[in-house]
Amino acid sequence: MLATGRCLGLCSLLLIVNFSTFSSFSLNGFGVRPNCHQGIHASKMILHSPGKNLIQKLGKSSRTHSKLVHASEGASASGTVGVEDTTVGGNILRSMYKFTRPHTIRGTILASCTGVARALIEHPTQISLNLVPRAVLGLVALLMGNAYIVGINQIFDVDVDKVNKPFLPIAAGELTKKQAWMLVAGCGLLGPLIAALNFGGLILGLYLFGLVIGTLYSVPPFQTKRFPIIAGLTIACVRGFLLNFGVYYAVKQALNIPFQWNASVIFLARFMTVFAGVIAITKDLPDVEGDRKYNINTLTVRKGVPAVAKLATGVLLANYISAIVNGIVAPAQQFNKVVMVSGHALFSVWLIKLYKDLNASSTTSVKKFYKGIWDLFYAEYCLYPFI
Repeated sequence: MLATGRCLGLCSLLLIVNFSTFSSFSLNGFGVRPNCHQGIHASKMILHSPGKNLIQKLGKSSRTHSKLVHASEGASASGTVGVEDTTVGGNILRSMYKFTRPHTIRGTILASCTGVARALIEHPTQISLNLVPRAVLGLVALLMGNAYIVGINQIFDVDVDKVNKPFLPIAAGELTKKQAWMLVAGCGLLGPLIAALNFGGLILGLYLFGLVIGTLYSVPPFQTKRFPIIAGLTIACVRGFLLNFGVYYAVKQALNIPFQWNASVIFLARFMTVFAGVIAITKDLPDVEGDRKYNINTLTVRKGVPAVAKLATGVLLANYISAIVNGIVAPAQQFNKVVMVSGHALFSVWLIKLYKDLNASSTTSVKKFYKGIWDLFYAEYCLYPFI
């Protein structure tokens, strides 16, 4: 029981760090730039709190670095090249924050908030403050699931990460594997518990299914990430269909309104499933060196950066064109045609510019391209409530 309590305590702290630190990061194209003074102040406050012994114990095994690790050619001092912060060092809270892979956390938060907003827009008379606690618990459960999946991937990928992503906490020596396992175990226990106590059997089943396929993606002997098609389907399923359908269904359930498919939900589930598939193949673009070294047969290793970038751009552009056509031909009451058509036309232009600016032989350029894909992913969620 003591071990379980520590795991749950660590996970609660992990979420506090994510929410409290989120406001102290500037969104530079949805990248992160740390505010060091606020981070140090926050750590001092926590170290003087009743839980200080646990944090100090964790901190003893965390290395403090005074230098920046350049994960690739051209990494900037601010650590903002690409989708992730590449700086190494600082306190245990910052390491825990990085451990959650903040760019994925932002996607989960946006998907949750816009999914709830969409459901409430459709049923404005059902809005009640009594729904807030349940909505917050739902978001916490999703963040726990997100942290579990990306965390277990880092535990089993530490050798590859030392080549591809040496700034990640375990690869950089900021967190030990024991600490990482405590965080992952706590998230893996607390997330399903919240889902079981607050949502129906369908939501719990979808949640557990997502955790299972997320685990199989990283854990030997399965490691489905070694197989491009299965890896792509896994990410597309979790971040595309399960997340978007699950949030909308849970809100309908909380409002005591029978679930019915509608045009906007069908569109988002389809569109973001394809988009998540594109992320699944582009995420390997900056990682070709380490993947090749450790015989991880990704599509990028097999076909090369130029071919995969071209394929991803083509698929995503087709996705945008389908959204534009959908907006034009759909009955007037289904979508806000102006927003649907003009928004996706603008995103198409953005995508084409990203591809034209790509220099496949430059790691820095490849990372910026991948970051641009994530920016478009975030932008789609911002557009969704208005379509």
